[in-house]
Amino acid sequence: MAAVDLATHPGHLARRLQQAHHLLWTTMVSEEITSPQFAVLNALVAEPGLDQRTVGERVGLDRSTVAEVIARLIRRGLLDKVRDPQDGRRFLLRLTDDGVRTHRGLTVRTARMNQIFLAPLDADERAVFMDLMRRVADAAEGLRDPRPALGVPH
Repeated sequence: MAAVDLATHPGHLARRLQQAHHLLWTTMVSEEITSPQFAVLNALVAEPGLDQRTVGERVGLDRSTVAEVIARLIRRGLLDKVRDPQDGRRFLLRLTDDGVRTHRGLTVRTARMNQIFLAPLDADERAVFMDLMRRVADAAEGLRDPRPALGVPH
C-alpha cells in the first residue's frame, strides 16, 4: 500500500494554513484575544446589539463555541449582555468601552498580520485565493449537518 500525497489533500493544507495563521496571530496580534474572539468583537462593531445566536451565525461559530467565546469576552470586560426590551427572554450583546478600544487595536495588527500571511502571493493571486477560500468556506456551511447532502436520513 502506497502513502498518499497529503499535498493534494485540501484538509491537510487547510490545517497547515490554520497552523500558520495561529502562529502569526499569537506573535503579531494577541496572545490573549483569539481570532474567534476578535471575530465576535468585529461582528458587534458592524452590528451592535445582536443576540448570541446571530453573532454565531455571522462569524461561523457553532452554538457551544460562540457561548464560550462570549462568556470569556464578558469575563474580560469587553462585552456586556443587556435584556432585549422587545423580548425579555433574550439578551443582546454590546461592546464595552474596553471592547471598542481592544477591537480598534487588534484591527491594525490583523491588517499587518494578513499582509505577511498573504505575502507569497501577488495582488491578483490574493484576490483569487480569497475568492476561492470564501467559496469553499461558504459551501462548507452547508456541510455542518452532512446527512442531507450525503442522502442520509436524519
